Amino acid sequence: MSDANVREALNEKHERNREQRIKAVKRWVAYIKSEPPEVWGPQQNAVVDDQLEAAQHVGTSAQHQQHVRDVAADITAVKGDDTAGSE
Repeated sequence: MSDANVREALNEKHERNREQRIKAVKRWVAYIKSEPPEVWGPQQNAVVDDQLEAAQHVGTSAQHQQHVRDVAADITAVKGDDTAGSE
């Protein structure tokens, strides 16, 4: 297989992966719209916790781990602001 064919095959694979991720996100959005947060919230927390734990096992730096915590705190703060305005 030539380099051009390899690149084309890789690009096609990336596009398929991207499409699958988009479909998965759309399924998740439909699910969280159809279920109360008490149902999907713990599921989402478990996924995020598992991802953070896996990241810790691959030797991420303390600086990167802190960045992830900071981003999570920012997201939580924004979500808190959003829910405070809707009550």
